[in-house]
Amino acid sequence: MSTPENAPLTPVLTRRWLSPQSWRLETYEKLEGYTAVRKALSASPEQVIQLVKDAGLRGRGGAGFPAGVKWGFMPTGDDKPHYLVINADEGEPGTCKDIPLMMADPHALLEGCIIAAYAMRSHHCFIYIRGEALHPMRRLYAAVREAKQAGYLGHDILGSGFDLEITVHAGAGAYICGEETALLDSLEGRRGQPRLKPPFPAASGLYAAPTTVNNVETIATVPSVINGGSEWFRAMGSEKSPGPKIYSISGHVERPGQYEAPLGTTLRELLELCGGMKDGIPLKFWTPGGSSTPLFTADHLDVPLDFEGAAEAGSMLGTTAVQVFNETVSVPWAAMKWTQFYEHESCGKCTPCREGTFWLAQVLERMVDGRGSEQDIDTLLDVCDNIGGRSFCALGDAAVSPIQSGIKYFRDEFLALCESNRPAQGDGAAESRDPVSQGSDSQAAQPVGAQA
Repeated sequence: MSTPENAPLTPVLTRRWLSPQSWRLETYEKLEGYTAVRKALSASPEQVIQLVKDAGLRGRGGAGFPAGVKWGFMPTGDDKPHYLVINADEGEPGTCKDIPLMMADPHALLEGCIIAAYAMRSHHCFIYIRGEALHPMRRLYAAVREAKQAGYLGHDILGSGFDLEITVHAGAGAYICGEETALLDSLEGRRGQPRLKPPFPAASGLYAAPTTVNNVETIATVPSVINGGSEWFRAMGSEKSPGPKIYSISGHVERPGQYEAPLGTTLRELLELCGGMKDGIPLKFWTPGGSSTPLFTADHLDVPLDFEGAAEAGSMLGTTAVQVFNETVSVPWAAMKWTQFYEHESCGKCTPCREGTFWLAQVLERMVDGRGSEQDIDTLLDVCDNIGGRSFCALGDAAVSPIQSGIKYFRDEFLALCESNRPAQGDGAAESRDPVSQGSDSQAAQPVGAQA
């Protein structure tokens, strides 16, 4: 992938997606597959971790924590088993990058798992995938079988003396299990609820043993880092957020899908890639990283979509789930639909989230139905203040983001709705009490979408 202005984009993560039977081992090996693992196994675990640190690879699951630093937290010289857990529980509304990646190129994930596990001296890796994603789950099962038969998994991998088993585990479709400690509880057979931290997973994670949890896209990027080197990787993206990224673009655009571009790409550039706004209707608002990130408006078209750029503009990069809404959509209606989702998916462990999301949904439903008052706006913000930063995990913060940012940029629309006493017009209707659709499932049918 080249980054100079007006230069063509060369895919890195998605380069195999359009190849015939891209998910098969034979195709993967023809296109430099499993060459990185040979390089990694010939080096020491410390050298592999240092290379990933030097490359500046940051977590692609939303937090953006440096992957090499995270791997370095794994203790050395202890007598406990070490576990690598891959978070493939893609449930954030609008997020649909990991499922197509596992569909089109599962061996890239497996090769990354082998390298990461070797670096952290782990001999068992778990891939936790959401239960509704049946097709990518089957692809992963088949890829694990192929890799094992070819000697890339199991005992004494490629004669290196390193052993690794990979277990693909299906979750039950709970959004809360995207939180790493809730995922670990679910993996152990318990109800998926977040744990109190500390202790952190690196010290006491799966089965109370040292554990590292990484996102699918993060680990699938590792083979490219090993093959290309740190300088090559840093030539893409921005200084503090290097490398390529898969942007999931959905909503009112001509060609929704997965678009690979360097970190720091703007929405204006992404809209050019996907053919612009659908039917030419102007942009009204959008999310840079899924519904849990504060909204942006048309004034933010040129914000660099990397970890620093999104934060400086008042939002978060998140999972780069870019949901685009045109001028026909009511902001209060959209906030209501997202809030209904968070109310439904709250695990109920802590009071701020359990009670707060319920009351937020109630108030928004009343407003959208044309029965609200100006006082309801202050009530919404007050409830948001009592949830944000006070919930047990980040779900509470996620739930208040669209409401707080929606009122920040579109307060007049909330006021007008209260004064008119007419129902808001959303994307087709203003139904109440229906859980919001999850973008990860609705977009999974077109895994390769349009890519650059």
